[in-house]
Amino acid sequence: MPSGLFALALGGFGIGLTEFLIAGLLPQVASSFAVSEAAAGRLISGYALSVAIGAIVLTAATARLPRKPVLVGLVALFVIGNLLSAVAPSYPVMLLGRIVAALCHGSFFGIGSLVARSLVAPEKKSRAVAVMFAGLTLANVLGVPFGAWVGERWGWRAAFWAITAIGVLALAAIATLVPGRAGQAQPPTATTSRSGPPPPSDLRAQFRALRSWQVWLTLTATALSYGGMFGAFSYIAYTFTEVGGFSPADVSWLLMVYGVGLVVGNLIGGRAADRDRDRSLVLALLGLTITLAVFGLLADNAIASVILVFLMGLFGFAGVPGLITRVTDYAHGAALAAGANVSASNLGNALGAWLGGLAITAGLGYTAPLYVGAGIVLASVAVMGVAAHRAARAEDPDR
Repeated sequence: MPSGLFALALGGFGIGLTEFLIAGLLPQVASSFAVSEAAAGRLISGYALSVAIGAIVLTAATARLPRKPVLVGLVALFVIGNLLSAVAPSYPVMLLGRIVAALCHGSFFGIGSLVARSLVAPEKKSRAVAVMFAGLTLANVLGVPFGAWVGERWGWRAAFWAITAIGVLALAAIATLVPGRAGQAQPPTATTSRSGPPPPSDLRAQFRALRSWQVWLTLTATALSYGGMFGAFSYIAYTFTEVGGFSPADVSWLLMVYGVGLVVGNLIGGRAADRDRDRSLVLALLGLTITLAVFGLLADNAIASVILVFLMGLFGFAGVPGLITRVTDYAHGAALAAGANVSASNLGNALGAWLGGLAITAGLGYTAPLYVGAGIVLASVAVMGVAAHRAARAEDPDR
């Protein structure tokens, strides 16, 4: 794989750490600024909302600019945001730092996925995206324990200083290792003319590329798949402790098992999507549906819970590389579609967490989010099935 992919993965790792490690630092941050737990929690929810907004706004604003300088600028924004958090004298400045860092998140993964796939042969594009997202999945494994460990020894600010340093390294790596024309539209050749039109560069053309039914079906499948998994994951600690009989101290290593599943699923899913993308997506989503439903049934069994939380991560991320390449293929490489995919995943996260919370509030128990998640992902299977069928019909009208 080209070295530029690993530079993008390093950027994804830093951005992923920013998203995940705050969960292990919230008590310290709340105490430092003398704010309530709810206010401290807005450092997470505010970040997620800013990701959804930034993915569309910044991607649209930079649509006509060369992609490598845009990526460098986004990582620079990430560094500034985390530097603000590290030195924040007050809670509002801390929140501002989180928002600034979050604005680059969606656009980085959206534009970065287009750059990643441009660095390899077309038959390896999903694997290239998977390599880039390996940084994010690794951050999911290490983020919370890393933040808690650094915060316990040197204070929560040290964790943000560490992420700032990682951001500087990622900026230098991307500036050095990613080719200058990566991800840009190339002059038409015999090969490119057969594979479709070049990526649209102006904003109006970017929006026209979103008219495809396949784009919207894929975005819907993305939102529902993320929503189902995150709806279950948001309350998984309660499932472990209140149903599975685990102690609160066990939750950290159980979440690491989940994170390892994400890493494995991401890499397997990238390879599978390069062989048969639509089939692999349907199977991954169906596997996640079954895993969540079975988890709900066996959540009181400790051994089954460990196996199922690993499978939850594996199937949950196995579809991510394929969904990204699918939406950008049908949008002819439009960066706005890649950004919209990130926004869809974050909106799905918010929907899933809300519905899972409603189920618990209704008195359905701490396994209810697993069943709710299974239902949401089942809807994603149906949407992806329709999308795959329409695609097959378009290729072979006689089917």
